Amino acid sequence: MNAARERRVGSRAERSEGRKPKRDATRWSRKAGFTMVELAVVAAMIAILAAMAVPVARYSLRRQKELELRYQLRLMREAIDQYKRLSDSGLIPAKIGGEGYPPDLDTLVKGVTLVGQLDKKQRFLRRVPIDPMTDKAEWGLRSYQDETDSFSWGGQNVYDVYSLSEARALDGTYYKDW
Repeated sequence: MNAARERRVGSRAERSEGRKPKRDATRWSRKAGFTMVELAVVAAMIAILAAMAVPVARYSLRRQKELELRYQLRLMREAIDQYKRLSDSGLIPAKIGGEGYPPDLDTLVKGVTLVGQLDKKQRFLRRVPIDPMTDKAEWGLRSYQDETDSFSWGGQNVYDVYSLSEARALDGTYYKDW
């Protein structure tokens, strides 16, 4: 009788050490593991969540590139406007037919010597930014003499910049129209 009781409750050594008594292996074998239906349901739920996450990630990456493009365009346009302000105020010698705009983007990077100041160059950009849509440092240029909707550069000066990408933005407009 004692032996049968010890098998049900566990040995005195197991109880005194605080361990749980051993269980019968046949009792646990029926409850251990997952059924095939449970595994299929979990796999289906993971597949649905992954399918929802992929488009969100794709659009967030594209939205981030669009924000970067807007920032780079604003940065270059502000540099062109600052050059024009200094030219209009007489601090940069104006070239005939240039209308006070920079001749190219490299002039904004290299800088210009200001009138009346010795060995002082005014730089407007650290480098020509990379277009996030084309991954190149090439931009479409417009001169002051060009038509407003023209995509060919006359070469006289740089009045405006635009992206050379032919793709459409998330809002349906073309990147080159920004």
